[in-house]
Amino acid sequence: MTRYRVEPGSKVDLAEWDPGDRGDGGKKEGKSERAELRERLDELQALLYAEHRHKVLVVLQAMDAGGKDGTIRSVFEGVNPQGVNVTSFKVPTELELDHDYLWRVHRHTPGRGELTIFNRSHYEDVLITRVHGLIDRDTCVRRYAHINEFERMLTEEGTTILKFFLHIDRDEQKQRLQERLEIPRKRWKFRRADVDERKLWDAYMSAYEDAIAATSTDWAPWHIVPANHNWYRDVVVVRIIVEALEALDMRYPEPEEGWESATIV
Repeated sequence: MTRYRVEPGSKVDLAEWDPGDRGDGGKKEGKSERAELRERLDELQALLYAEHRHKVLVVLQAMDAGGKDGTIRSVFEGVNPQGVNVTSFKVPTELELDHDYLWRVHRHTPGRGELTIFNRSHYEDVLITRVHGLIDRDTCVRRYAHINEFERMLTEEGTTILKFFLHIDRDEQKQRLQERLEIPRKRWKFRRADVDERKLWDAYMSAYEDAIAATSTDWAPWHIVPANHNWYRDVVVVRIIVEALEALDMRYPEPEEGWESATIV
């Protein structure tokens, strides 16, 4: 999966990343692999929770209808809810606005043994704020540095950070937004604001390119995931997570002393 990793210091041109990429196999093989990887993820998450040593943060960013919710449902379908947290970041509250922009984020980062998923994240503060002119370029650049140091601190304190940009093209977004109008069970997701934000597509692409290039680091790299095809998106994301968890070389804790002589009556 290294081909989807953004090398630190490299320039990012999203036009060079194919959102329709389906890898080297077909859909049937991909779904089978996804099922196997989800079982392995379930095992590793249980081990993460039991060992109570490491922390894992998964960051999901995407354009509207990019598949963040679907990724969470599909990839983490079999994991034990105990030890897994999902946090969504909406418009800041008055209390949150009274603090620095990272304040509301830091308190949701994972503790030992936890796997936390950010559905949107602190990156909103260098994306939507930039596109809508709420911050200037100097502030945006300064925030890139803040975020890099924030993530460095988290990793030095034992957090593994995995960042995914779910990359769809404009035509795919149009189709998915249209489905929210046409399919009754999806209408609850429709927001008029999504239509307005779609008009800013080019500005968002530019903002994502700059943010990803500036904040893909050795300690917290970005992965640009082809997301036009949900099944392949899921395969890429779950495989990267499984590989990262396996690299932690986790072990179950030793049993309590005297366990071998215990008698259950």
